[in-house]
Amino acid sequence: MSTIAIVGAGPQLGLAIGRRFAAEGFSVAFIARREAALRELVDVITAGGGEAAAFPADVTDRPALAAALRDAERHFGTIDVLEYSPAPSAVDMTGRPVVEASEVTVESVIPELEMYVYGGITAVQQVLPGMLERGSGTIIATTGAGSGPMIIPQVANAQIATAGLRNWLLNLNASVAQRGVYVAHVALAAAIGQGRPNSEPDVIADAYWQLHQQRTEPELFYQDMPEEQDFRLSDKFLTDAE
Repeated sequence: MSTIAIVGAGPQLGLAIGRRFAAEGFSVAFIARREAALRELVDVITAGGGEAAAFPADVTDRPALAAALRDAERHFGTIDVLEYSPAPSAVDMTGRPVVEASEVTVESVIPELEMYVYGGITAVQQVLPGMLERGSGTIIATTGAGSGPMIIPQVANAQIATAGLRNWLLNLNASVAQRGVYVAHVALAAAIGQGRPNSEPDVIADAYWQLHQQRTEPELFYQDMPEEQDFRLSDKFLTDAE
């Protein structure tokens, strides 16, 4: 049985990706900070007849993240698909607010690099050697579309980091594609679970399955924002209630 490890798993898209792959016979390793929340995700998969397990770790704690992935490999045998999609919570944002492009400082970028770039490299490099040895594997990482396809100056400090992760992933795919490993970046512009049909978690999750199956494009720009609507930050990125 193949295994997908979902790093930064939450109750919307992370769970939906787990359910989609579980429906295809995959075991699911959920990795995120809060063990109780992960247990709820595991229960959903197992209630549907699938196999899943929780491996708590904070992506900014690199040794803990590497250990969680090692534990998942020992538990399931291999990690055949890695999906990396951490995101800050509303609580996180009180200590690391988003910064507009003209006000970016080194200090405002460091926490974003820890989450996206350093965490992403740690996760990928934990599973990549085994994938290369087997000559097969899929790595997909998700960021907001401001990592490249969209210009979003309101969150410039975060986008410096997500753009760095995106750039490395595209180069990594070019490096390892001929060795059997497929790497893709998803630039996601959607209000997940907020009512638009194509922004429902299960619909988006199917796009991840298609990426894994088709293994052709190194990047998916998933855009389901209303064209007539001006860009608006998610509530968790706002310092003042509106």
